[in-house]
Order: sequence, then structure tokens, then C-alpha cells
Amino acid sequence: MGNGQGDRTLVGRRREQALLERSLERARAGAGGSATVLRGDAGIGKTTLLDWTATRAARDAFTVLRVVGNEAESGIAFGALHHVLRPLRENSRALPPHQRLALERALGLRDGLPPEGFMVGAAALALLAEEARRRPVLVLVDDLHWVDPSSAAVFVFLHQRVAELPVVMVCTSRPDRAALEGWPAHPVDVEALSGEDARTLLRRWHPGLAAATARRVMDEAAGNPLALAELPGQLAAEHRRGVVPLPERLPLGERLEELFARRLRSLPESAARALLLAALDGAATVGNDAVGNDTDVNDAGGNDTDGQEADEDRAERILGRIEASGLARLDSVGRLVFRHPLVRSAVIASASAAERRAAHRTLAQRLREDDPRRLLHEASAADGTDERLAARLQEAGTRIALRGGDAEGALLLDRAAALGADPGDRARRLTWAAVMSARGGRLAYAAELVREIRRGPVPEDIAPLFAYAVVYVDQSHHVDFASSFALLPGALAALTAPGAPAFGDLVEQMAFKLLLASAYTGDRRGWEALERHREHLSPAALLCHRAWSDPPRTAHGAEAELRGLVARMAVQREAAGAWLLLWAAAAVDAADEKLWRLFNDEHTYATQGSVAKARCHQAFLRGRWDDAEACLREADIAEELGYHCNALLFRHYYAHFLAGRGDERGLRAVRARVEPAAARARMRFVTDHLDRLQALAALAHGRHEEAYTLLRRLMAPGELPRGLAWFHLPFFDFVVASLRCGRRAEALAHVEAGRAAGMDAVSAHHAFLLAAACAITADDEEADAAYAAAYAVPGAGEWVFDLARLRLSHGSWLRRRGRCAEATEPLRAAARAFQELRADPWLAQCQAELRSANRFRVSAPVSPPSTAATLPTVSTLPNLPTVSADVLTAQELRIARLVSTGLTNKEVGAALHLSPRTIGAHLYRIFPKLGVTSRAALARALPGPDSGRADHRATR
Repeated sequence: MGNGQGDRTLVGRRREQALLERSLERARAGAGGSATVLRGDAGIGKTTLLDWTATRAARDAFTVLRVVGNEAESGIAFGALHHVLRPLRENSRALPPHQRLALERALGLRDGLPPEGFMVGAAALALLAEEARRRPVLVLVDDLHWVDPSSAAVFVFLHQRVAELPVVMVCTSRPDRAALEGWPAHPVDVEALSGEDARTLLRRWHPGLAAATARRVMDEAAGNPLALAELPGQLAAEHRRGVVPLPERLPLGERLEELFARRLRSLPESAARALLLAALDGAATVGNDAVGNDTDVNDAGGNDTDGQEADEDRAERILGRIEASGLARLDSVGRLVFRHPLVRSAVIASASAAERRAAHRTLAQRLREDDPRRLLHEASAADGTDERLAARLQEAGTRIALRGGDAEGALLLDRAAALGADPGDRARRLTWAAVMSARGGRLAYAAELVREIRRGPVPEDIAPLFAYAVVYVDQSHHVDFASSFALLPGALAALTAPGAPAFGDLVEQMAFKLLLASAYTGDRRGWEALERHREHLSPAALLCHRAWSDPPRTAHGAEAELRGLVARMAVQREAAGAWLLLWAAAAVDAADEKLWRLFNDEHTYATQGSVAKARCHQAFLRGRWDDAEACLREADIAEELGYHCNALLFRHYYAHFLAGRGDERGLRAVRARVEPAAARARMRFVTDHLDRLQALAALAHGRHEEAYTLLRRLMAPGELPRGLAWFHLPFFDFVVASLRCGRRAEALAHVEAGRAAGMDAVSAHHAFLLAAACAITADDEEADAAYAAAYAVPGAGEWVFDLARLRLSHGSWLRRRGRCAEATEPLRAAARAFQELRADPWLAQCQAELRSANRFRVSAPVSPPSTAATLPTVSTLPNLPTVSADVLTAQELRIARLVSTGLTNKEVGAALHLSPRTIGAHLYRIFPKLGVTSRAALARALPGPDSGRADHRATR
């Protein structure tokens, strides 16, 4: 946006400059990095902003790494990443051996297949971190929409993780491309220039324009800097001076490309050929194959040669004509660099099909036989069918997919299908391309391929794989589970029949898809089909089946079994098995760091999306509610990638946080957005959850009858329904709502059903929710022990929201029975938790209980001592020595504190899972150590806030 003569002052763009300047300053000061995507139309000034940023960073001694996306190289896995990291190659010596090996294999510097997915991203991040130890780093990626998918995945990985390093990433993309699929941040839209800024820029570029002409150009350019710069240059002198009227229409947008095309037509054929080679390859130099034998280099005037000039002179003349046209220039290494990406588009669009094929043939001949780019050019040069080339493309596509480049492999197989002559082979190649595309995060493309395959017959040998591709697209893209039950049972039968063709782990993957459909819809057909094929399923698949099919009756011991399988899989590194374990863990709320490590940046979005869903739900369950917004970011990513089912589920998980906080307005908005699609898909997993969440919000606001009515839709009193794999989540809610509505018998029946089903044997969360329900329904004489037992469930503190609600119930119960001093502790703990969660309605309930407890303590009259009392009060007890509790073992101290609250031996034993006789034996040793002879005296001998509770209890 300067004037081309050294003036690089930007016009407008103050917002973007301030943002980029702040990012550079933070990195320069060591305060952390940032990542920004500049999104805008062609010619809007994105590249100029990158140039400005690079200049500022170089001035401050940044290491500047830059790459421009190239449409011709978008099929080369990790091609753009290679350009970015090439200056840091020496730093790779400092990387751990496995990261260095992964990076060098991905970049083609060493033979062998690199790991799948994002392992390369981890190595690239380590390489940047090594450079950032010396100086801050700026990474610029121009034209992200033309970057190869493998490199784009790595850039996404870096984008999510540079915040802790002095590294700034700035990328550019057009809004009409799919470049931002999977990008985790909202882009910065580079808008059209304002009227005043556009006028300033136009005067800077074209100071002699007549006022009427300037106004017309301003109208047509609509604030696009490139159009403001280019349009006047194409006008005749009479137009610029305002002597004659301007044409009826001036080109803009696609018409701007035509502007370049007209300029192209003025060039000699040899110059146009050189530009076409550069446009198709991105690295073309002006040489013999570009020049050909043309003799029209000086056809616009001057002394034409007779064809005997040296090739160097001819190339120099061609270059002069190209640079004079303003379309491109030669860079420092002899490559043609286009003035703007629109020029490249215009060059390709203006060439005939025959000219493009000839250029691809020329480019293929320049490359080695083993260079994957050669195959791409050969495929583009082919005219008609070529089975030999199709077979080579298929082999290369399979090899690239094994390296982790599923998206690039799918592209090659698609091209192979187009070149093959046999319809059956075409269907086979397209089917594999569809599966690779789905796995590689290009689900919309996979859907297009499935539609294409359906237009013709599907060979019998590929039918099971095609069924899997159809189901994959239907479930994830169309949010439709009908094909899961129509196709997968038969496909599983075909794959497991004697002599069936092998498709790797396809049986396992099909079983997972069928399990998913069954869990989401509750359709028994899926469970029945899986039951028929149990003998063909792995331990991980069988566990997943048990955990989801009917947990009250089939999932006992699931969490313990999961731990063992995770430990074994951490050694074996089985990707498909890890996915199954992730879903088993989701069923029993048992995902932890050991499980997450199975997915440490080594999988594509298909798996990473499932990991993100599990993390969102775990964040809700374990009280990490500041992560709520991550659900919405993940939903946007999933939507852009075409994973519409994931997007729906992420918003459904976001609804959990809204319900927990009692945000009924937000909950209604989310429900209105996700419920129609979920209902169409008969996705009970979502629609039933939404009822439960609405009930939870009603409980937050004290509307217990409404909550009961909603929960009654999910489960009847005393029944743990089939088809509700997550029955444990509304279990406690149902008991609470029943009690608050005066339906104590129903609450007790439900608790008894949980006990009878052995609910506590499924997982730690199941055990806690059952214990909590037991506590709030216990009789008065058993309640103290029941609450103590609930608090003592292993891992109870993990379930932050559930634990806070239990404490609220406990404090309320104590307050209602006049034990206001004791009620304060659980109520304050609950209030602290709700405050941190920003669950305001629940916090208000705690505060109301605390106010009531405090009023009772202040205003309650002191009753005279009963003449019938047989137990001594505190005032009548003799002064007893207080002995340090350090003389007790940890177990003895726990028992002493529980006994000091007034619990019986039986109640203490129930809380600690010990027999009353064992408790008595411990007390036999505790009393002499503390120098006391009675249970009442025990409280006074123990230091701390619990001291004296036994006396209070004894006087009741």
C-alpha cells in the first residue's frame, strides 16, 4: 500500500497495526507469544500487512520465517512447513531423538515413515522453542488457503501452543476458501478501506486523476487497495484526465482477474509460458523449457532477433517483458514471484487446457522420478485414461496416508480414479479416498466422494469398506444414524465370515461406529448386532460395549478394567484401541491424564475431536468451569470441518455449564439451536440430556416440582432404565427433587434400586452419587454416618459441583435440626465452591442457609438444663488434661475425631468400612493415650475446631 518508490507507510489499518505491534512487543519483552489470522478478500492488503510486520520484527532482531501458500504444491505433504523451518534446520540437533527423527522424515530429509498426525507439530514447536531461546521468532504464512493440509495441521498445532513462547504467528487467508477449517481462533477480518483512507491511497498512487474519474474508481473499488492501485493504470490517458467518459463497467473481483488476463494477452507466448510454469509450480525459473523457440520476444517493437541469440539473452528479454508488465518479478534465487495471488489465478485461467497439460509435462520432466510432485504434474498432464499412471498414483497415495497425510493421499487416489479405465477400480479408489478424507479431517470432501461412488455399482469386495464410509459421513456430517443400523450389521457379518477379505482394523472401527449409533439413539438393533459378534471384538471394544449398553447391569468393574487396559495400551500404542478406551472412559467418567497421554498430538481431527468432547465433559464434572468457552470454540472448528455431529455435541456440552450455573436464558438458546437436529436424528443422548439439564437449572432456582416432572420423563422411581447409559448423572437429581417435593418414598425406592444394582461398583463417580443419595435420604439417627461415608468415598473431591451440592444438603439438614454451629462448615465450603464455579443461584441458596443458621445461633433462647438429663454437660465435666493428638496414629486420629462428633461405633465403622468391634479395639488404645476415660471427654482432649462437638451432641 505504499507508492512503490520506498514509501511503505500504511494507509488505514490502524487496528491491525496496533494488534500486530502489541504482539511483537509482548514477544520482544518475553511476555509470551500470540497467533493471528488476517482474513480478507484478494487485494485487500493482507500481504502488505505481513510485509509491514516483517519489517518491524527484523528491526527488533526477530528471526523471521515466511512461506507463501502455493496452489500447485497443495498436494505435497508438509511442503509449506519445509519452507518455514528450512532456516532452522541446524537447531534440530538440539531436539530429542524421536522428535528430530519425526521432523526429518516428514520434511523428506531422512528415509522412513514419520508418525501420524500431530507428532510433527510437537517437533516443530520444539524447534521454534529452541530458536526462541536466542531471539524472538515471527512466523508468517501467506495464502493459508493454498497451504498443503499436513502443513496446515501443524500450523494449527503451533497456533494453539505458541502463547507460552516469544513466538508470533501471523497468517492470511481468503474468506471464500476452506483454509480456516480446524483453526482454533477467530480471524481478524481485514475490511475494505474507509472512504477517506481509500481516497488518500488513490491520491498517493495516482495523483493526476481527474476528480470525476477518482470518484468513479472509488465507487468501483469499494475500498479494495489492489483495485485502487490497478484500475486507473488500465485506463486510457483520456479517461484518467477526465476528457472522455469512463466505460460503463470497470472490472472488480473476478473482473480484476480479467484485468490481469488482458495484460497477459499483451505478452509474447514465451513470457506467458514462463508465467504459466511459475503459476503451476511456484518455483519456476526462466530457462530453455520456458523460452522454447519463440521469436516474438520483442514483438511490441524494437529489434527482433533471428532466433540465433544465446538462451541467456532470450531469457533476459522475456524476464524484462514480464517485469515491465508489472505481473511478476524475479526474486533473489531466480524464481518468478507474482505481484499478487490474483495474477497467478489469471495466468492459469487464461491458459487453454492443452497449454496447461504441456506446462505440467514440462514441470514433471524437471523433477526426479521419486519426487511426489512429479506424479502430480504427470496426472495433471494426462489426457484420457492411463491405468499405469493411475496405479502409481494409488501406490503413492497409500504411502502418503501411512505417513499421516490422509488428506493428500485421498487427493492422489481421487486422481487415480479419474485416470483409471475400469469402473470397479475407480469405485475402489474413490472408496479409499472417502475413508482417508474422513479420517484426515475433510469430511465434506468425503461426503462428495460418497455421492460420486453411489452413482455407479460398488464391487462386492469393497462393499464393507463403502458401508463404513457411508456410515462415517452420515453420522459425522449429516447427523443421521439410520444407515448405521441398515448397513453395519451386514457389513460386520461379511467381514467376519470365513475367507472374508482383510481390511486391517475395520471390524473394530465398524463396531465402534455401531456402538456410537446405539449409544446416541438407544436403538437396540445395534446392541444386538454387537452381541452377535462379541467373539470378534477386542478387550477394549468389549469393555466399551459393557460400559455403554446397560451400565446398571453390565458395567460393574468397568473403571478398574479400564485402568488396566490403559496401562497396557500405553506400551502398545494402538490408535484404534485408544479411541475405544476413550469412549469407555466417557461412559464411566473415568478419563484421566494417563488416558490423555495415549492421544498426545499423534492423531488427526477425527480422534482429536473425540478427545476434545471428552475433555469438555470432564471439565464440567470436575469443576473446571472456566473451560466452558472451549466448547463453543470446538463447535466452530467442527462446523467448519464438516463434523456437524461434533458441533452439535460440543454445544450440548456447553449447555451443561449453563445449566450448572442456572443460566436458563442461555440454556434455552442452546437448546433451540441443537434440539431440532438432535430430534431429527432421534439422538436421545442429546434430547434426554437437555431435559436433565433443564431440570438441573430448575433445581438451582428452587423449582423442585418442575425438576421432578422433567426427570420423571427419564426414569421412574425405583428403576434404573435401559438405554440410558448415563443414568447416574440424573440419579442424584431425581432423589433431590423427589425429597423436595415430599415424595420421600420415591426417593428411597430410587436409592434402594441403586444399591441393589451395585451402582457403586461401576466407577468412582457412580459410587459417590449413590453415597450422596444415601446421605440425603438417611434417617436422622443414621444421617451423620451417611454423610461422613459420602465424604469418605475415594475421589469424592474430584466431583466439585456434586460435592458442593452434597455439602449444601448437609448444611441445610444440620441447620433444620438446630445444629447451626455445625451447619456453618459445610455451607461455607459449598459457598466457596459455587462462587468459584460462578453458580450464582446455588451460591444464593448457601447464603440463605448461612443467614438462617446465624440468626438461630444469635436469637435462640437458652433452655434450662433438664432435670431428667443423665449425661453431664460441658460445664459439669471436670477439667481434663488436653493431650497432643500427635500421640495417635493417623487411623486412630480419624476414629477419635468421628467418635468425638457423637457417632456410635457402628456408625464410625460404616463410615470407615471397619467393623464396630475394630472401632472398639482402637478406642481401647486411644483413651489411655489421651488420658481420658469417656467418649464425652474425648472431644475436649482433641485439639482443633471439632473439639466439644461430643458434648453438644450429648446434651441434645
